[in-house]
Amino acid sequence: MTDSGEVIAIHPAESLAMMFDQDGKLVSSFEIPVREAHQLTLANVDDEQFLWIADPGRKNVKTNGAYEPAPGKWGGQVVRVSLAGERVQQITAPPHAAYNEQDFAPTSVAVFENTRGGNGDVWVTDGYGASLIHRFDSAGKYVQTINGEEGDGGRFNCPHGIWVDYRKSDPELYIADRTNRQVQVYDLEGAYKRTFGKGLLTSPSCFANDGLNIIVGELRARLAMFDVNDDFLSFIGENEAIARVERNSPEDVPGWPNGLDDSGNAARSTVLEEGKFNSPHGIATDPSGNIYSGEWLIGGRYTKLAKLGS
Repeated sequence: MTDSGEVIAIHPAESLAMMFDQDGKLVSSFEIPVREAHQLTLANVDDEQFLWIADPGRKNVKTNGAYEPAPGKWGGQVVRVSLAGERVQQITAPPHAAYNEQDFAPTSVAVFENTRGGNGDVWVTDGYGASLIHRFDSAGKYVQTINGEEGDGGRFNCPHGIWVDYRKSDPELYIADRTNRQVQVYDLEGAYKRTFGKGLLTSPSCFANDGLNIIVGELRARLAMFDVNDDFLSFIGENEAIARVERNSPEDVPGWPNGLDDSGNAARSTVLEEGKFNSPHGIATDPSGNIYSGEWLIGGRYTKLAKLGS
């Protein structure tokens, strides 16, 4: 959600950012210099708002009826672009030994904004590569790496999403440790503080706030809301047929998050339901508390939930 109230989403097939008004009308679009726009973060630098994009460098395309990795080599990166799509900053793999053997495949970005009392540091989750989180300064210089072993939460396993929480006097760093089914919380110097959600969350992937509450987007078909003390409040839009069964189990929806065609290849799901999520992958809120969700599936799906009451 931009400062002027537009909702930014990504075209499901093209390297294209799309700006909508809050009623879902397309306002504008612009090309973005990435192979795969996996996750978006808006951040202000002085008086200008920029868009950070996590690009794992991988993209599946439809080939002979099936979805396969696109040809060619394109390393992972995060880029900062203007709201017209002009690239102004790029961060690639840091000088870490993990990348002697595997790819850097970032999935999310968080910025400790200088307009909100921060120092401009950029935190990048390598959720699809080495399952590490890297800290860079505002100029993109590498500062440090955390791996989850700094505290009781355990080593990260697909740290998919990251978010700076400004709800308290001391901002904190929230990490969606997806495969470990928990959220780990650190301070902005990279020191471990606590973990929550274990035994409740199944696939935490992204964050947004609704006033003093935090919303955790779960890839397995629901949003989870917690209060300022990380105490659970409720699920939103839960699709129990997905959320309460194990992925790839006999009870799972065949082909989830997609469907299957007559040949058994992935195809757009035909069982999507209004009011129930399928695969939330990115979320945002507006000042009125309305929730916007983008879902991961062939063709994508964007949903607005209007807040009722106070």
